[in-house]
Amino acid sequence: MSNAPSNIGTVYLVGAGPGDPDLLTLRAARLLGAATLVIHDGLVDPAILAMVPEGARMISVAKQRARHTMPQDQINALLVREALTGQDVVRLKGGDPFIFGRGGEEAEACYAAGVPVQVVPGVSAALGAAAAAQIPLTHRDSASIVSFVAGQCKGLDDQNWAGLAGVGRTLVIYMGVATSDAIAEKLMADGLAPNMPIAVIENAARPQMRVLRGVLAGLGALVAEDRVKSPALIVIGEVAAREQAYELQKIAESAA
Repeated sequence: MSNAPSNIGTVYLVGAGPGDPDLLTLRAARLLGAATLVIHDGLVDPAILAMVPEGARMISVAKQRARHTMPQDQINALLVREALTGQDVVRLKGGDPFIFGRGGEEAEACYAAGVPVQVVPGVSAALGAAAAAQIPLTHRDSASIVSFVAGQCKGLDDQNWAGLAGVGRTLVIYMGVATSDAIAEKLMADGLAPNMPIAVIENAARPQMRVLRGVLAGLGALVAEDRVKSPALIVIGEVAAREQAYELQKIAESAA
């Protein structure tokens, strides 16, 4: 797997996509099929983990809101420690490693320790979820700009979202389920219309996927009443209510 010196392994930052194993890149699938050590996030679908050879070491560093199995600095140290023993490491992340996956931090830690890193991009959660829900994030009639933000990375008060959502724009929010009420208030305080269409996509590209639709003012209530759980993304913008998206979803459901 590695072209690094024999005494140092390579860390492969691999994107697992939104959940469906069929959405893995060919390179990601090859790396998983030859892996001897996989350090994975909690949101990686079990069907993808099942592609790892029997006997390979599997280490979960799952993170949940307010409870981290392993803090990020310890994950960084684990990657470096294993690689310095000569072990190649597949660091498997949901979505894409460099979109809210903290892959940049892990790569920097490896670089600082002299550990070679290769990045294998994945279908991002936003792109995978929108495709699975048949929601075009950009559309000639509805949106020419799309932005990705995190709903709980730094705290909402520290984030400036002014101008990211509105007419002709699509805003995709990662990790926003727990703060959905505050997100709606923040956006409406910035001037976004209360009746702006929204969609909540839960368990995208998986058999149990749900797509819930409503308006911005009712976002928090929608999440609470339907008991939305992570992994879930919030799409805010006119594209979330396009009739085409509804019709395509109906066709997909009838064919299932």
